[in-house]
Amino acid sequence: MTTNQNGTGTTTTEAAAAIRPFRIDIPQAQLDDLADRLGRTIWPNELSGVGDSYGVPVGRVQALATYWRDEFDWRALEARLNRYPQFVTEIDGEDIHFLHVRSTREDATPLVLTHGWPGTILEYLDVIGPLTEPEAADQPAFHLVIPSLPGFGFSGPTRSTGWNRYRTAAAWVELMHRLGYRRYGAVGNDGGSMVSPEIGRLDPENVVGVHVTQLFSFPSGDPSDFADLSEADQAALGHLQWFYENKMSFNTLQSQQPQTLAYALADSPVGLLGWNAQLFGESLDPEFVIANVAIHWLTGTAGSAIRFYYEDAHTADQPTGPTTVPTGLAMFAGDFQSIRKFADRDHGNIVSWNSYDGNASGGGANDAAGHYAAHEAPAVLVGDIRQFYARLS
Repeated sequence: MTTNQNGTGTTTTEAAAAIRPFRIDIPQAQLDDLADRLGRTIWPNELSGVGDSYGVPVGRVQALATYWRDEFDWRALEARLNRYPQFVTEIDGEDIHFLHVRSTREDATPLVLTHGWPGTILEYLDVIGPLTEPEAADQPAFHLVIPSLPGFGFSGPTRSTGWNRYRTAAAWVELMHRLGYRRYGAVGNDGGSMVSPEIGRLDPENVVGVHVTQLFSFPSGDPSDFADLSEADQAALGHLQWFYENKMSFNTLQSQQPQTLAYALADSPVGLLGWNAQLFGESLDPEFVIANVAIHWLTGTAGSAIRFYYEDAHTADQPTGPTTVPTGLAMFAGDFQSIRKFADRDHGNIVSWNSYDGNASGGGANDAAGHYAAHEAPAVLVGDIRQFYARLS
């Protein structure tokens, strides 16, 4: 790739690779407009006695919208985020926003932590302190890099097509190398559990291990897949079937026509709230739910974030064969239940496999309690991450 002088004494490639400090400061006019829109919501009709069988109930969305309008303090969240070092850098033509929180420990291991949809970097705020500065000297410490996925939050809307899990993983490899990290780990949840194994596949000589909260491995269609499954595995398949039959509309629409949906999400904060709330379990505190939704709204990324599903569904370049770097799973009751037989087919070096109840005592299958483990059960997740990377050191 050729480079040209840009008039500042640096080359254009050097300028593109620059890491720029970032600070969140949403204009007050945006917050005023949001409050006005929330106050003028036109609520849909709802059938009586149907519960959540037709989708997220009006009562739940109204309660969340009231919290957003009357109790949620964006400036307080903004200040909390701004306490962490934040940066933006351009990778492969896109701006990538990330938190970069270094431990004071010289022996700390760098980790890149990846969220999913409809989450944001907020997923990981509660584990930053325990992971970077553990109380005990014999507990491993970590430097943390927490990027906003391309098209999400403070990374801003994507400007190009093709930002699937594989292109994102390649960008994260570049980010970690750009930060000077050659030996590092990858941690993920939800979409991050799809991105993180691909980081290990792309950079196996430098990635010490991949830790995720889901291993999304499914039956291949061969009848032998279902032989010798345990009772727990059969229950996991049953839950997967229930999810497919009752909750997969978001995946289908976002994989096929994200732009059609984007008009509603970009124009109505309550429309965005209702759509995103279907994947925020009812046991989650309203502060966490609204904080994540507010980031999508105020950064104008409600429509671009859902394109991740389209890009992943339409990629033609999918790697074959299992991953090889050491892999650890910490799955939580109420969330997607991984099946070891299928996971071993896709990941050739699973060295840690743990299941936890955590704080996942929500309202049944429709709640998916435990999905946001870093927020719902941070101590449990931190402990699993620590033991996984300690055994690899």
